Amino acid sequence: MKIRLQLLKDKSPLLESVYDVSDAESFGLACADAFSQLRSKELNQATSVGAMMDMLNQNVLEVLHGASIAISKA
Repeated sequence: MKIRLQLLKDKSPLLESVYDVSDAESFGLACADAFSQLRSKELNQATSVGAMMDMLNQNVLEVLHGASIAISKA
């Protein structure tokens, strides 16, 4: 089944992707990919090397604190 996985924080989307999920393993891989995409997105938005280094020190879990995950059929 195709699912849409959304990460929202303060009603603003952090990330939205569509995945093909058929079991617990593929769902776990979808979540891991979303986590990785979020990290890459944060690093790509860095305006300088110093900002990037600060982001590397910041845990992605801090970015996700207070966020919600929405899953819907795609």
